[in-house]
Amino acid sequence: MSDDAPSPNACCESRSACIFAKALLARAAVCELAQRRALGEREVIECPSPVARTNCGTLSALLHERARFTLRLPAPGQPLIHAQALRLQCGGLQAMQQALAAPQADVHRMVGLAHERHGSLTDLPWATIVQAVVQWQPHRTRRIAPR
Repeated sequence: MSDDAPSPNACCESRSACIFAKALLARAAVCELAQRRALGEREVIECPSPVARTNCGTLSALLHERARFTLRLPAPGQPLIHAQALRLQCGGLQAMQQALAAPQADVHRMVGLAHERHGSLTDLPWATIVQAVVQWQPHRTRRIAPR
């Protein structure tokens, strides 16, 4: 199977699809490794680094595991609704930024900073991070009143 072939559990996405694409597309975070490209009429974000994708996959799994009870998420492997995925990704990355006192919510840099300061992603202050994820609210779009 080629590198651009869809993975067995992701519809229409390549194996190099960014784990935190929803947060990056929502502009809640950035990533120095992210590569944007057009796929038909939509924009996709890919990660060229297999190691970074593994680290982000671990972070994503830990966010899901640690926030599962509090946010009433389905079991790992079960699909999340869009709002749940946004809360986990956007809220989780913003919470990590706060917990690490990172200057920017740059996914790749924060993972490196977490390893540097805590030795492992599992040793992050998860109680604080999960509490911030619970409190995260999406930005509301302003409705323009008709004239």
